[in-house]
Amino acid sequence: MAKAPDPSHTGHSGEPRKNCSVSKTCGGCAYASIPYAEQLKKKEKLVRDLLSGICEVRPIEGAKDPLFYRNKVHWAFGHMGTHLIAGRYAEGSHRIIENDHCLLEDKECAKILSDIRDLAVRFKIRSYDERTRQGLLRRVLLRKGWTTGEIMVVLVLSSPVLPGKKGFIKVLLEKHPSVKTVLININTRSDSMILGDKTICEYGKGYIHDELLGVRFKISPESFYQINHDQTEKLYSLAIEAAALKSGEKLLDAYCGIGTIGLCASASVEGVLLTGVELNRSACSDARDNAKINVGKNSAFGKARFISCDCTKYMLEASAKNEKYDVVFLDPPRAGTTPEFIAACEKLAPKRIVYVSCDPTTLARDLKEFQKHGYKPEYAIPVDMFPLTEHVETCCLLERLRSAKDHISFTLDMEDYYRIKDAEEDKEKR
Repeated sequence: MAKAPDPSHTGHSGEPRKNCSVSKTCGGCAYASIPYAEQLKKKEKLVRDLLSGICEVRPIEGAKDPLFYRNKVHWAFGHMGTHLIAGRYAEGSHRIIENDHCLLEDKECAKILSDIRDLAVRFKIRSYDERTRQGLLRRVLLRKGWTTGEIMVVLVLSSPVLPGKKGFIKVLLEKHPSVKTVLININTRSDSMILGDKTICEYGKGYIHDELLGVRFKISPESFYQINHDQTEKLYSLAIEAAALKSGEKLLDAYCGIGTIGLCASASVEGVLLTGVELNRSACSDARDNAKINVGKNSAFGKARFISCDCTKYMLEASAKNEKYDVVFLDPPRAGTTPEFIAACEKLAPKRIVYVSCDPTTLARDLKEFQKHGYKPEYAIPVDMFPLTEHVETCCLLERLRSAKDHISFTLDMEDYYRIKDAEEDKEKR
């Protein structure tokens, strides 16, 4: 299989000095051959075009260093003949592309994965074959706490029985002391899901920690956690500035994951009453733990609520009870939110809504829907969360119109237009 040469890091301009030799076959970094400044222009233009006529679009927030930023890395394992191979799937396929020097992946994580591949050969661990459904090792997932340096290793197997397990883990820990927990996940599914339903902790606590804007977070294998630490801090800082939270205000963090945005936003404001809503039970449990971990930073965290529920369902129930919130954060998946969520939001009557979007197309659609329900999109700021790829994150502030008179609709036919225009021109001549 093709292997990429180890590229240099970045120059003073943040430009990659070499391109990835497998980028065309891998597809993981579609913009790898484009100078970074041009990547930013393309992404900013995309957001400007999609939000044209909806709100102001401010300049994009680029990355100081666009390389090796992924704190979550996973490789698929397979074989070519008798040779064990590991790497990313090629775009739109299950063909494994080997690349020990990916431009996106954290270098330490990539080295650990390379060593795990060698250990699999040494311990005679067979890779899984999707066609025959034979073999054991399907994938390996790594997560890294950017500020703590803690690394989690998840071995995704087709069976809980790992030959030579103790020796395998012992050698791995000796080579990489930064590995703080090792888990085995059993995945017997026939679809493309990375993790199965059962996870067993073999070493450590089963989770790692990281910090965002001084707030500490517990991260489990299934947790949603942004993959670019430094750009996440930029994104959250923009969201917090837009929210302009005040003491005593009620904050709703919808699609809250492990509670990152809501906890970061309310950490420095005393008395904020935080409610987070998240469908994933595991993530919701982590969010509760994260509030407890940080209660010393803000006593109000002891009163924070995290509810495991579909966000639209929660909004409908809350609006039926005539509940009110001062500020709403929403960070939905790529598909965006629902019309029902937006309609219910009008009844909850938050003064400010901060929408964090990972797809500007669905953001544009949802902003138009919010306009129908009395909210004005004020501005949007693109953030380059995923350098070298075509993806872009956007932070948008919406504010509630104070009354119906703030939102005036009118019609003007062409005869009236020219009559008014002629009258204005006559005034200027005088």
